[in-house]
Amino acid sequence: MGWKAAQKLIRNWKIVRGDDVKKHIKQGQGHEGGIFTVEAPLHVSNVQIVDPVTGKPCKVGIRYQEDGTKVRISRGIGASGSIISRPEILKIRTTPRPTAPGPKDTPLDLVLEETYNPKTGKGMPDL
Repeated sequence: MGWKAAQKLIRNWKIVRGDDVKKHIKQGQGHEGGIFTVEAPLHVSNVQIVDPVTGKPCKVGIRYQEDGTKVRISRGIGASGSIISRPEILKIRTTPRPTAPGPKDTPLDLVLEETYNPKTGKGMPDL
């Protein structure tokens, strides 16, 4: 097993250069059988991240720092427990959050309008 770089990313699958992906083919008419190395998709959960301190493959855990920010840390056998920074491409949202109110949003003046008085218990509609 060696270190491989991801060649292509499709949704939750990564296509890795095929040195470690083996395909068993039966012998048939017109072709030989055997074990061949091919490029095949691997699920993202089967691809590990390299620990920035030790340089070994590790799993990723989520922790919260004292100030409440969420960070990824390395965990596992060869892990140092250091913080793994997110790549800049993952920090950018693919679909930006809307900043203007949409057609189905309730207007702000209606949201802030007081419709129920807790002292009198009035204001709730009779259904």
